[in-house]
Amino acid sequence: MLQRTQVSVLWKENDGGCKGVCDRVPTIEIKPRDFQHLCDKDTCFDEVLLENLKPEIAGMKGDKLVGFHLIGSHGPTYYKRYPEAFRHFTPDCPRSDIENCTSEELENTYDNTIRYTDHVIAKMIERLKEYEPSYNTALIYLSDHGESLGAMGLYLHGTPYKFAPDDQTRVPMQVWMSPGYLKEKGVDFACVQSKAKAHRYSHDNLFSSVLGLWDVKTHVYQPELDLFSACRATQ
Repeated sequence: MLQRTQVSVLWKENDGGCKGVCDRVPTIEIKPRDFQHLCDKDTCFDEVLLENLKPEIAGMKGDKLVGFHLIGSHGPTYYKRYPEAFRHFTPDCPRSDIENCTSEELENTYDNTIRYTDHVIAKMIERLKEYEPSYNTALIYLSDHGESLGAMGLYLHGTPYKFAPDDQTRVPMQVWMSPGYLKEKGVDFACVQSKAKAHRYSHDNLFSSVLGLWDVKTHVYQPELDLFSACRATQ
């Protein structure tokens, strides 16, 4: 949709495929052999998504949107999702047959993945801040699903939604906007934070929220699903 409005779009893939989401946009699929300092033979740490980013952005024209598909906390090999320097919570579970780890080991391993993801998001924001003199920038992070770590005998994700526990269906969402972006879009961020405390949002909100921030006029835009519409001075 944004690409049709002449926004330059780039998708960077570090989770084995976008399942059709990126089919019609330029895509860079991370290959472990190209970044051996951040990868083993099969997977890469998510910091790899920042590799070569500056020249990639420089090659895009006009307004730009970069989508990052993180491997995040995907199991069962949680221990492969963070470098040794982020092995903060121990003992952890350095194996794929996670049902044979203790609850403490498995939870520590998962917590390490979350801690590393926090680090990656922080580095992305730092990178965006470098563009502030010339560009107004923003970041939206949204996890696609949670994980079960053995409660009720469940592991991983994918349990039918009707029966899935909150561990699998309640996910984090984070928004950061530069001062220039807030001013350009007329967003009252204190208002956004206040509404976030009072409402429970879902993936349904992402589509219209992004369209709204780009001021795209289309019949598929639903203002009631736009997280920011009620907090913009221009609305």
